[in-house]
Amino acid sequence: MRWSLLLGMHSDTDPSHDAPRWFLDAIATPAEDAAVNVGETRIAVRCWGPADAESAVLLVHGGSANSHWWDHVAPLLGDDRQVFALDMSGHGDSDRRSIYSLDDWSEEVAAVCAAAGVPPNPILVGHSMGGWVALNCTINHPDLVGGVVVLDSPIREFSPEEQAAIDSRAFGPLKVYPDRGDAIARFRPVPKQENNLPYVLSHIAETSLREVPGGWSWKFDPQMFARNMPRPEMLKRVNARVALIRSQFGLVTPSVGDQMYEWLGRRAPVFELPLAGHHPMLDQPIPLIAALRAILADWEHSSPITAAR
Repeated sequence: MRWSLLLGMHSDTDPSHDAPRWFLDAIATPAEDAAVNVGETRIAVRCWGPADAESAVLLVHGGSANSHWWDHVAPLLGDDRQVFALDMSGHGDSDRRSIYSLDDWSEEVAAVCAAAGVPPNPILVGHSMGGWVALNCTINHPDLVGGVVVLDSPIREFSPEEQAAIDSRAFGPLKVYPDRGDAIARFRPVPKQENNLPYVLSHIAETSLREVPGGWSWKFDPQMFARNMPRPEMLKRVNARVALIRSQFGLVTPSVGDQMYEWLGRRAPVFELPLAGHHPMLDQPIPLIAALRAILADWEHSSPITAAR
């Protein structure tokens, strides 16, 4: 057993929309559910892949998301590595906190990296806000992390989810839906993007709901937006191996990507996912999986470039 707290097995094979075979096979792949404790906060973790694998990937979701956003991605990242995904506090099935911070979330990621049975120096893959968390984890725990892949995470004062909350365009008090199907039908990513695959969107909506008195509501805690985010200068403190993936129609523009490349010491390759929006797992999952597999394969057979400061 890889975890001190084994909670069961997960398998979800009933998306509401007609879906291709690769997607159905991916979400039908059982994931081992477990948890780690960070102080008194219980953090839910899920794992795919062989227990005897020598390498690992840890997927870090964005703001208001959860580990199920990776259900169709994680099983396709290779049969020879373990793939983990956590629910950061205030998200998914993890505990909530009275106050949230980037450092607390980074400690949660570090706790998974250091858990018994996790191969040493896992590669972190962080999307949006999760990219900032992953980068901050490498600063605070450089000996635990083997590298970071950042997915469309513009380093700026507010994430797109936070800005929407500030503008009162989204993420107000959580609404309770008497009908589960109505809640699923109203699910929309923030920021808005076109061409989401309906079967992916439906699956993520279904797995992002929890039953509450009076009906159904979303799993995330809206209070998690009330905290400070890092300044761009944090990139100058990152010494880990880093790759940046920007979406063609995402938030990391070519100029932002160039600036992040400079702050990271001119050693982090920048990839573009054609036709992808800010949430590439929703509209371009296969190109995303191919890009991640290529980066992981390269890093397993090459040495990092020393930072030029």
